[in-house]
Amino acid sequence: MAIVNDGDMAVLRRKDSVIASIIERFGNPPRWKRGADFVSLCRIILEQQVSLESANAHYKKLDGYLAAFEPEQILRLSDEEMKACQISRQKASYLRALSEAVISGELVFDVLAMKDEDEIRALLTGIKGIGNWTADIFLMFCLQKKDVFPIGDIAVMKTVRELYGLETREEIGDLSEQWRPYRSLAAYCFWHYYLRTRNR
Repeated sequence: MAIVNDGDMAVLRRKDSVIASIIERFGNPPRWKRGADFVSLCRIILEQQVSLESANAHYKKLDGYLAAFEPEQILRLSDEEMKACQISRQKASYLRALSEAVISGELVFDVLAMKDEDEIRALLTGIKGIGNWTADIFLMFCLQKKDVFPIGDIAVMKTVRELYGLETREEIGDLSEQWRPYRSLAAYCFWHYYLRTRNR
């Protein structure tokens, strides 16, 4: 089931007048969804600390170079080949660590989806290069979990600071408690606002 649905959004609107005003102005956020698979997790890793446009360009370059976007193919690439695909040495090491985890059976995507959120987060963050932000995005977009708040996301934090006049992570974390059990939906609304107000 898609994370965004009219019933849950109506509840969230009643909980928070700022979110209600975002929906009034721009409508419900898109029903963003990605596959819960190796390619999606690689793409999220590539999105760490860069724009979505840059990450997408790097992914396309890498995808075009590989015979197939699979863990075995990633592990065959040298540092020079990764660099030619615009993948930094650091992110290359992260993609290799993920590839090794998949090949070894440490991470099985079909099984992952059946675990609870704490187990999923622990498994993901146990892999080099996957921190809380990457785990949050995977939980929200790929597994469609409704109650995740990505406190490390720059666009979400910037939007909350702008709309609520808050500054610290602690203040924003405290505010996010009022959106339970729909914190992911709140974050979707903030991304929606961020993109629409910047004509993106």
